[in-house]
Amino acid sequence: MTKPLLLTLAFAISSVYATAEVEIYKIDPTHSSVKFSIRHFVSKTTGSFNQFEGTLIVDRDDLSNSSVEAIITVPSVNTANKKRDTHLQQDDYFAAEKHPLITFKSTHWAKTDNKDSFKVTGHLTMLETTKEVILDVDLLGFGPGMKGAQLSGWEATTQIDRTEWGILGGKPAVGAEVDITINIEAVKQ
Repeated sequence: MTKPLLLTLAFAISSVYATAEVEIYKIDPTHSSVKFSIRHFVSKTTGSFNQFEGTLIVDRDDLSNSSVEAIITVPSVNTANKKRDTHLQQDDYFAAEKHPLITFKSTHWAKTDNKDSFKVTGHLTMLETTKEVILDVDLLGFGPGMKGAQLSGWEATTQIDRTEWGILGGKPAVGAEVDITINIEAVKQ
């Protein structure tokens, strides 16, 4: 995202939460990961996406007022097998040529019994299909980083049924349920 857009987002949120001070964090892809695992016959196959970006708008006084938006670049899929990675980009899976991006935009953050854990509801879009998903999110902390950077750390997990987005390839050898784990280190802007 460009700086003017980040500033516009910060202004918009600050006007809604006039007494809250929000902070904008940009996801550092070098120190973050988007990983998945899926059943393949009797075991699991794992993979990741190597290119992604996103922004968190954080209200440290009330984290339930926070938001996150992220974009994953589909052709960056990596399962440590080039043939499989190429196949995953075909029309029976991600149709990467027609739909090169996966997006997530949060709509609601709800506190859980653990003060540093949240249920984050949002819209996940793949193959031009948008579905609501709920992420289990843990705040790992805020603190200093290299060269004076201020950081925030997060871990999110969820499970989705890929067939709900029209990703039908590999059935029945490949399962429908996909476990997703996201680890984020984000840099305050």
